[in-house]
Parts: sequence; C-alpha cells; structure tokens
Amino acid sequence: MAEEDAQAATPEPELAPYLLESARSSRSKCRTCRRKIDKDTLRLGILLEGPFGTGYLWHHLTCAARRRLEDVEAAYEQQAFADGLQVPPLAELQALKEKAEQARAERKELPYMERAPSGRSKCKNCGKAIDQDALRVVLAREVSFGNQVRATPINVHPECVHAELESEDCMTEVEGFEAQLRQNSTLESSVVDEAVAAIGVLEG
Repeated sequence: MAEEDAQAATPEPELAPYLLESARSSRSKCRTCRRKIDKDTLRLGILLEGPFGTGYLWHHLTCAARRRLEDVEAAYEQQAFADGLQVPPLAELQALKEKAEQARAERKELPYMERAPSGRSKCKNCGKAIDQDALRVVLAREVSFGNQVRATPINVHPECVHAELESEDCMTEVEGFEAQLRQNSTLESSVVDEAVAAIGVLEG
C-alpha cells in the first residue's frame, strides 16, 4: 500500500520551455501561419501554462524564425532538441528574419497602381486574366486566418475597382481613394490619370 501511495505521489516530469522536433504526425497546426504541419517537418513547441492545463503551441520552425526569432534563439541556446536531430544553422534562421523584415519594410501602402509584371495574375473581382504590362490596381481585402482577420492585397482591373470597393470584404475605403491611389503609386501622372478615368467617379 505504501508503495502504491509513493507511486501516486510521484510528480509528472516538468515540460521544458521549448521543444524542437520533427512532427510525429500531420495533425498539428502552426500557430503562426495557421496551416497544417506535415509529418516529419521541423516544428517548434513553445510551452503555454494556462488554467486548463500545460502544453506546447506548435509553429513551423521557419515561421517561428520570421515572427518569433527570440524564441528560436532561446530554444537553440537551451538545445531543446534531441541529439542527432538535423536542424538548420541558427544563422540561416536569423537570415529568414532579416529577409522578412526587409520585405515588410518594402511593402507598399494600399491602394496603389502598377503595371502587371507578367500575364499570370487574375482580377479578383471579375476573374479574368490581367495581361502583362496592363494597369492593375492593388486593393485590400479582408481574409480570416483562424480567429484573426487580416488585410491581404488583391489585384483588380481599373474598370473593376468600383465593383470591388462595394463588396463586403473590401477593406479599402472609398473616401479619399483617389488621393491615396495617386500618393502611393510610382507611375507617371498621365498613366495614373488614364487609370482613374477608367475607374470612374466614386461616391463615398
């Protein structure tokens, strides 16, 4: 009886703050990108202690590097992975962070206008192709990722702007649209004038 009591009183081993491993299945989801983490893909678990229990919140290692580099660095410092696990050099993950920050810094303010660099894009309003070198307007559309709502850029023909601005999930405001479009676009003013004429009169 005493032996049984001793076994029952043995506390469970504490979980480490971080766990870097290959995903054991494809059932977990990345808390950063909200996509599935495929089996055998490197994932970083960040320990969460809450009122309903303790466990890991999983992230693709590359997603964590772009958004939570301090946690990745701490996991590497604590060697939070099994011996023999093939992990990328920390410098490689730090470079991902730098590249992501540079991309965010270079991201243009919406809305803006540009010439399509190829003929592969499609208008998100009418669904038709946008020809290479044709003018396209980049607006913001509401997209849900789990319990988060974000603005994602979409490409539309100038003549489809009016209809897109009236859609429920468009996050670009009609009020002040033309002024913002001119301010954020780097094309010649005569080209912008041409597109504004194609867009037509907008009523805020």
